Amino acid sequence: MADSTMPAAPIRRLAVLGSPIAHSLSPRLHTAAYAALGLDWRYDAVDVTEDDLATFVAGRRDEWLGLSLTMPLKHGIQPMLDGRDELSMLTGSTNTVRFTHVDGERRLDGFNTDVGGIVRALAEKSIVHARQVAILGAGATAASAVVAAAQLGAEHVSVLARSPEKAEDLTRIAHSAGTSIALLPLTVASLDIVDASLVISTLPGTVEPAVLLGDSTIAARSDLLDVAYHPWPSALGDIWNASDRSVVSGLRMLIHQALLQIRIFVNADPALPLPDESAVLAAMEASVNSLDAPLER
Repeated sequence: MADSTMPAAPIRRLAVLGSPIAHSLSPRLHTAAYAALGLDWRYDAVDVTEDDLATFVAGRRDEWLGLSLTMPLKHGIQPMLDGRDELSMLTGSTNTVRFTHVDGERRLDGFNTDVGGIVRALAEKSIVHARQVAILGAGATAASAVVAAAQLGAEHVSVLARSPEKAEDLTRIAHSAGTSIALLPLTVASLDIVDASLVISTLPGTVEPAVLLGDSTIAARSDLLDVAYHPWPSALGDIWNASDRSVVSGLRMLIHQALLQIRIFVNADPALPLPDESAVLAAMEASVNSLDAPLER
């Protein structure tokens, strides 16, 4: 018989940090997953700026298990980490931190689950190999997209950016990941010379695709993963849907990177599946189901 005098296990605390952060879907996804796992864990969205990050992290007590991070915190967290996984080191971007408390000491380990989120989202549409990949935009997500392309076996990655001269760090990342890269201006002329079977757009959903694509034929000869997801279909998604090529919403990437985060928080290992993981994934999908769209192929 259980000892009724034993204290209840403390509720574990987690949060996604950013500024602004109120729009984040992470609390929905994580809360649904922990409920499916039978874990009495609390996951919140907390508005934290880069200037406030160190103070916030230092103030977390023993009940805190970890954090999810948005930009620019994915870079700002780096000096505070005691260790990083290979993807975090390769991309220079950490979106997950797990706290370990031992004998009054705390260790912070950083992970990147964005790369895995991209690869797993594409695999759902049987996109498991791409020899040539085009990436639109050169912001924070582009580094993870470059490494994801390398994991798909890309021999060459073309990054199309408004200011390609500011994206030189992606060259180092691509070479470290084992693929060649070209940095090109984001113009219709560049799109037309790119030979790609897969396009990964890391552009904001507010970008007007008619201005971007013009009369380019790239949508007719490539599949698309658009990291934008609300509203869906995005304007780029609409163009690709009309071309009858495979289209993957950024919501699928978001779900899968969150699932990998949950593996880290629960198992301390992004490669170790959760108990009854298919049921956990179904619960996460149901939590954001109203945002998924029938036009996504």
